[in-house]
Amino acid sequence: MTKEKAIKVFEDKKIRTLWDEEQEKWYFSIVDVVSVLTQSIDPSAYWRKLKQRLKDEGNETVTNCHGLKMVANDGKMRMTDVADTEQLFRLIQSIPSPKAEPFKLWLAKVGSERIDEINDPEIGIERLMETYLRKGYSKEWINQRLKSIEIRKELTDEWENRGVKKGEEFAILTDEITKTWSGFTTREYKNYKGLRKESLRDHMTNMELVLNMLAEASTTEISKDKAPETFDENKKVARQGGNVAKAARKQLEDTTKKNVVTSKNAKTLKNKNNNSLNK
Repeated sequence: MTKEKAIKVFEDKKIRTLWDEEQEKWYFSIVDVVSVLTQSIDPSAYWRKLKQRLKDEGNETVTNCHGLKMVANDGKMRMTDVADTEQLFRLIQSIPSPKAEPFKLWLAKVGSERIDEINDPEIGIERLMETYLRKGYSKEWINQRLKSIEIRKELTDEWENRGVKKGEEFAILTDEITKTWSGFTTREYKNYKGLRKESLRDHMTNMELVLNMLAEASTTEISKDKAPETFDENKKVARQGGNVAKAARKQLEDTTKKNVVTSKNAKTLKNKNNNSLNK
């Protein structure tokens, strides 16, 4: 497992974090978070008591928390209880503190919005558009991005129909498609753009999005035609779909003498008018 050490500042105190490259997760020192939210003179003791109480209640979040080595105050690497983002939010809900209240209110709001979106999917689409607009994306890019979501859904539906399992198998097939047309696996592509947890598609140019959509749409159509029965056959189909987009990429690059796949991400692509993702 590859880890990258990092320090994040919350108010005037430091919270130790570790980035897990393999799982693509941030891990946070629980005792540091407890210290910030409770201002306890002994956050370690506070955490021990809270941890025991949650265990007694049968809280699986705490049971699943584990330890990682982090730099302690004395400069030495010591085992520290850590939590990923989901676990951390669950723990924050259990801390009676004014500083934790804004997090609790936000989580309640997000939960309510999610229920609304389940009952009416159009609400989710509208909120997604609003989110992209607030981030500075152009309406043209947003429309392209929403189309990519539709095409991706059609592909994953087709995979499910062929018996492909969500999670690892979806990820493997996605890597086959991406690697074939772009030359990068999804993780390599993210690294190339300087990304970690962020969505790769949210950092693609219009042309990158178009070719990725072509690859995924082609894979869907080939799968419907070939009707693959095994996972290996699905991998072959994924490469065939990726090759369609690869041919289009090569032809465009030969014509324009410019690389389609770029290291630029959303931050570097946006100009003062916030519309350079269309270029």
